[in-house]
This record gives sequence, C-alpha cells and structure tokens, in this order.
Amino acid sequence: MYAKTERTTALRDRGRIDYERATAHAILDEAYHCAFGFTVDGEPRVLPTLHVRVGETLYLHGSTGSRPLLAARQPLPVCVTVTLLDGLVYGRSQFHHSANYRSVIAHGTARLVTDEAEKRAALTALVEKVGHGRAADSRPPTPREYAQTAVLALPLHEVSVRARVGGVIDEPRDYTLPHWAGVVPLRLVPGVPEPDAGVTAPLPDYLRPARSPWLTAAPLAGEHVVLEPLDMSHVDGLYAATRDPEVWRHLTAPQPRDRDDMAAVVAGALRAAHRDERVPWVQRCAATGEVIGTTSYYEVSEANRTVAVGHTFLGRPWWRTGVNTEAKLLLLGRAFEQLGAVRVVWHTDLRNERSQRAIERLGASREGVLRMHRQRPDGSWRDTVQYAMLADEWPTAQLRLRKRLHADGAVA
Repeated sequence: MYAKTERTTALRDRGRIDYERATAHAILDEAYHCAFGFTVDGEPRVLPTLHVRVGETLYLHGSTGSRPLLAARQPLPVCVTVTLLDGLVYGRSQFHHSANYRSVIAHGTARLVTDEAEKRAALTALVEKVGHGRAADSRPPTPREYAQTAVLALPLHEVSVRARVGGVIDEPRDYTLPHWAGVVPLRLVPGVPEPDAGVTAPLPDYLRPARSPWLTAAPLAGEHVVLEPLDMSHVDGLYAATRDPEVWRHLTAPQPRDRDDMAAVVAGALRAAHRDERVPWVQRCAATGEVIGTTSYYEVSEANRTVAVGHTFLGRPWWRTGVNTEAKLLLLGRAFEQLGAVRVVWHTDLRNERSQRAIERLGASREGVLRMHRQRPDGSWRDTVQYAMLADEWPTAQLRLRKRLHADGAVA
C-alpha cells in the first residue's frame, strides 16, 4: 500500500480513494496514455503521452526537442494522471449526473533517463505494452531515432487511486420524477485492424483478440489444403484465384469487379468476425501455398453446440480436386472432435444443384427448404436448402470421406 501524503489525501468523497499498489498497477497497465503536468517559467503545462510501468517506476515517452524534456535535464516536479472512463451516470436531476471511472494520480520528481540500458529497456517495454511480441516483430530504433527519443522516469511513491462505481445516487424526493435514470457503460475495445498500404504480412497473433475456441479460426492442415485465419493480406490471392464468374453464380455476394471490391468482401468478413458472427478461414493449396478460396463457420452457438459451415468460394481450377472434401473434413473434425459440437449445418441455393450434391457427398442430411431466405445480388429472393450432420453421424461420414479422399484425391 502506498503511504498517504498531504498531496494524496482526499478532502472530499473519501470513500472513492485508496492507496492499494495492486489497484494502481492494474489501472496504469490497462491504460495506454496519460497526462503529465509540470511548470515552465512559472506557467502550468499538461501534455498527453504514452507510458509504461516497470515495477515501481513509471516511464513516460517524449521527444528530446520538447520543452518539458529539455527542462527535465534537471529533476522535474510533475503530476501524472491516468483515467479509465467506465460509464456515464444519468441522474433524475442534473446535479446528480456523474461518471464511473478509475484513475491514478502520481506526484513526484521525474528524471531524464540517460543510462543506455535502462532507456532501451523502457522503450522495449513501451512497445511490448501495445502488443506482446511486438518488439521482436518490428524494426528497432536507428541510432538517430534513439537519440531523438527521450524517456522520463517517475518513481511511484506518492500515488493515490480514485474511482467511482455503481449506479445513480439521486435524492429520494426525485425518485418519482418522470425522467430516465441509470448508467451507460463505456469501454475501450479494439476495432478491426486496418493494414497499411502494401502490407502483405498476415495479422500477428498479438493483435487478434482472445476468443472462445468456437470463435477462433485455428490453423488446420491437410494433404491437399491448409486453412489459416482470413486476413486482408489475402485479398490479392483471392481476387486472382476466383475471377471466373461461375464461382460467384450462386453466391449472395456479387462477383468483385476489381481488387478493391475483393478487399471490401474480405473486410466485411473480418467485421463479421469482430462481431462474433463469423469465423473465416482462407484456403491455401497445400502443395504450392497459393491462396485458392475461403470458408467460414457462422451461426455459431457455443451454448447449443452448433455451427454452420458456409460463405465458401473456391477457385474453379481446384473444383473436384479433393480440396473441398478435405477442407470440410478439417472443419467437421474441429467442430465435432475439438469443440464438441452436436450439429453442423449447411445452407445452399435451391438452384445450386452442384453444391447440394457436394454437401450430400459429405454425409449431411437434407432437412428442408427455407423459403425467401436470402436476397441475391440481382434483388431476387433465394430459397435455401438446409442440410445438417449430427455428432453420432460423424464417425461413419468421416470414414467414408477419408476412404474416398485417399482413394483418388479427386473428390469434391
């Protein structure tokens, strides 16, 4: 626990302040930025910056040309604040509107880090904070960049934690007022990563959010096909592999006219994955590594232990080559054997007889037709045939499919 000082002792709302080290550390580690205040020529300054905690030292990032860093060539008195806003509180009266938050306030004297080993360790820790593994997955600073970067170190001695949690605190006389009251929770969540122009590297694992295995596109590999998490780096390969109009004839998405259209298709799949609506994979030829198509889980219900397999398109040169059969074997194996699914579902256009025969060859049973189920690109409504395979049907289906696949390697 941090010791109380005159600067960290609350004068009001004392129930919202504490001095627990673990609580302060957790807030500092969760937040990505802070504000630090100081004085220059007797005038106040407050600057936002990045920070990282290493033990009981808070390191602040800056430029060697900035005014506070120049001032810090001598010990610099500072006050650093970090705040996480957790919700907006709406009272029946305007006076009792508030916010739920967690904050840390640290007072002390910062020093400019001049020891080379300490400075490099602090900068590495700062990079690792934005993504564990990022330091090894990026170019280190050049000597010139290193010289242009400054680091301040603030010992964590005078530290207090302030927080508000809970609901509305209205006056009892206001309970009968006809106004909505309550809390709107707020949270900072990462969006879908957007790669810079020209990036071909796949999205690194440290930028993929932790999810249930049911919503995770785990890599799957067979003799004919490899499935890996779909990524924007696959756009060019998918566009090149699926330019035949026949690939798109029965799909609910129109054929991409150019690379940008394909990028929009992939971005849409990734947004759906971000909303936990899809689990998309890209398909690669196991022999050449070439991107050849994509497939997904969707309508995933961990509670009911069911998934659907679809949003599949495959370049026409790989039709009836064993790729589709093996890809479905991999997806079915993951669903039934790793996730413990009891039911896997397929949907296909009533007019797409080739797809229906392919699903039937997998061992799925036709369950019926969903009328006016989806809209086609031309605006017409699609009747959808629904198929399903149950967990107790999987062992027999798997043996039959593996036998057929290994017999000629050309079943799809």
